[in-house]
Amino acid sequence: MKIIDLRSDTVTMPTRAMREAMATAVVGDDVYDDDPTVKQLEALAAAMTGKEAALFCPSGTMANQLAVMAFTKRGDEVILGKNSHIVVHEVGGAAVLSGVSYCMVDNPDDTISGADVASRVRVPDVHHPDTGLVCLENALANGTVVPLEAMRDVYGAAKKHGLPVYLDGARIFNAAVHLGCGAADIAQYCDALMFCISKGLCAPVGSLLCGTTDFIARAKRYRKLLGGGMRQAGVLAAAGLIALNDMTKRLHEDHENAQYLGRELAKIPAVSIDLQRIHINLVFFAINIPDFDHDGFVADLAARGIKINWAEAGLYRFVPHNDITRQDLDYALAVVRELLQK
Repeated sequence: MKIIDLRSDTVTMPTRAMREAMATAVVGDDVYDDDPTVKQLEALAAAMTGKEAALFCPSGTMANQLAVMAFTKRGDEVILGKNSHIVVHEVGGAAVLSGVSYCMVDNPDDTISGADVASRVRVPDVHHPDTGLVCLENALANGTVVPLEAMRDVYGAAKKHGLPVYLDGARIFNAAVHLGCGAADIAQYCDALMFCISKGLCAPVGSLLCGTTDFIARAKRYRKLLGGGMRQAGVLAAAGLIALNDMTKRLHEDHENAQYLGRELAKIPAVSIDLQRIHINLVFFAINIPDFDHDGFVADLAARGIKINWAEAGLYRFVPHNDITRQDLDYALAVVRELLQK
C-alpha cells in the first residue's frame, strides 16, 4: 500500500539529485570552519535573504533559540505572537535557555502590528523586565502570509524603541511565492531570520540562521554550547544547495495543490473551511459533526494508507508537498468523503 503522508511538509524525502550530491559532497570539519560545502550553503542563504552571513543549524527550533540567546539578556521580555512556533512548539526553550519571558500578542489572525509593539514596550521601571526583542513569523503557523506593509509597520515601530526584530521564516520561500517577491524583500524588515530547508524544500536536515556577521558569530558560539556543532556537515549541506537552487522554484505546485484540496474539501457538507486563508501549502479545516469520533477518523485514514495529525484546537491540517501528487489528493479526498458520509 502506498502511504500518502499529509501530516507536514517535514516528511518530504530528499530527491534523487540530493542523494547523489550528498554521496559526492566535498566535506571538511565544520566545527573547525573548514567544510567548503557548508560555507557555500551559508553564503547562498545569506545572499538570498540579503543578510551579511548565515549559520547552518540542525533544526529550525535550534535556530530560533540561538537567535533569542544572541539578541537578549537574562530577564528580558520578548514580544511575540501567542500562537507562534517559539511559544507553542519549542518546549519553553526561550525561558529555559535564555531566561526570558513572553509578552504575547493575541490577535484573532495571529498577526502583530506596529501598534501592538508600541503598546507593549516596557517603560523604564525597577519593577519591569526590559523589552529585549520582537519575534515575528512569515508565513504564519496558521498558513497565512503577512503582507510586506505589515512587516514594515512592525519593523518601524521596533526601531523607534531600539529593539531588534527576528523573523521565524521557516517557510519564507512559500511566503515569497504567495507575495510574488523574493525572500530578501521579506527579510529586509528584520535584523535576523531563520528558514528551513527540511520542509517543502525537501532537504533531509537543517535550517539556516541569517543576520549580521556579529550576530552570526554570537549565534555560532551558542550553537556550540547546545551541541549543535556538526563535523562533516557538507554531506547535508549538499542537499541544502539543491533545496535553495532548485526546490524553491517548484513551491507554487504545492500551493496549487493546496488550493485544489481546499476547494474539494469545501464541497463536503460536514467540512468547514475558509478558502481565503489558504495562502501557501497548509490547509486547515474543521469537521462539523456532533460527537464526531476524531480518534477513529485518524485511525480509519491510517488504515487506508493516509497519515494525518490529530486535530489541534479543533482544526485538521493537510499539507501537500513534493511527494504528494494530484492523484494522491483525489484518493485522500475520496476516503474523507466516504468516512464523513457514514
